[in-house]
Amino acid sequence: MSGGWKREMEPDTTIRLSVILPCYRVEAYLRRCLDSLLDQTLEGVELICVNDGSPDGCLSILREYESRYGDRVTVIDQQNAGVWAARRRGVEAARGEYIGFIDPDDYVCEDYAEKLYQAAKARNADIACCGFDRIDAETGKRYSREMTKFPYDAFNLTEEPGLLLEVNAALWNKIYRAELLKDLPEPGQIPKVLEDMLFSQLVFLNAGDIAFVRDSLVCYMVRRDSAINTVRPGQIPVIYDAMKELRHIVAGSRPERLPCLDALAFLHLGVSLMHRVSAGGSAVLKRALRENTAFLDREFPGWRNNPYIRLGYVMRHRGANGKLWLVRRIYGLSLAVPFLLIYGAMIDRLGVCVKW
Repeated sequence: MSGGWKREMEPDTTIRLSVILPCYRVEAYLRRCLDSLLDQTLEGVELICVNDGSPDGCLSILREYESRYGDRVTVIDQQNAGVWAARRRGVEAARGEYIGFIDPDDYVCEDYAEKLYQAAKARNADIACCGFDRIDAETGKRYSREMTKFPYDAFNLTEEPGLLLEVNAALWNKIYRAELLKDLPEPGQIPKVLEDMLFSQLVFLNAGDIAFVRDSLVCYMVRRDSAINTVRPGQIPVIYDAMKELRHIVAGSRPERLPCLDALAFLHLGVSLMHRVSAGGSAVLKRALRENTAFLDREFPGWRNNPYIRLGYVMRHRGANGKLWLVRRIYGLSLAVPFLLIYGAMIDRLGVCVKW
């Protein structure tokens, strides 16, 4: 783990929210995203656009908007270094009180910034989170509407770390108090898959209150060629190395969070990652699942009998973690392989996706 992220710009009290867009091969979607962010009802929103060596027309589009909108749009051009490095450059340049991240193939509602900012300020929260729609980029069909029925208006991470299992790990439906990101640890291993989850867990370590807006404010476009939908078995060892480093960081700074991390490892590795591996077929999934279970037992041993995935916890917390409790029962009955295969087939054939 190397040093933390830095801020190269001094905060500007007139800027309430900095939104960072890491751009790579998104020319076809970029204008729609930029227009949605520039049409916000909240005053004091700046866009930090990082062209990550994109070989298409992203940079020329960004320069056009920078010229047209002046200080509202800042463009950073860098050689291709990956989305993590692009976000880091954006954080260093951001001047806002809060910072958000949007993927430039997505777009937002006009009150996205206002509702998230107001929710954060009303609770003096470190993070504010909103609902979102998952939409097929090719057909425009809405797969699902998520994070609009969170059982609490807000919660404190120190008091209720188990509720993190109900919070999606994506960055693009949240805003963060800028100071949270200033000294974010820099892991030695940053996987191309699940880097949002790694980022989120590092931020959560030092966060207090999380506030929720139950409106869907972000349109997340599901692209079949995106990294999260194209996991290959050869990418998994790097993911495992990053997770081991994350556990080391948590053990050294927030050891009381380890039971929650064990449960999160099961959620993101045992369920989400294995679901994506299942696209390779039964033989590939069986082999990957054996290795995955052995990894969880060795590095995150609390996943099997976890206090946050028990029925009692679910019933005491308004149904929170109920789906994960169910899938943990399926694992306990040795039905993980058919479950994951059927789940994948359901998504492919019916266009329905239940997020775990």
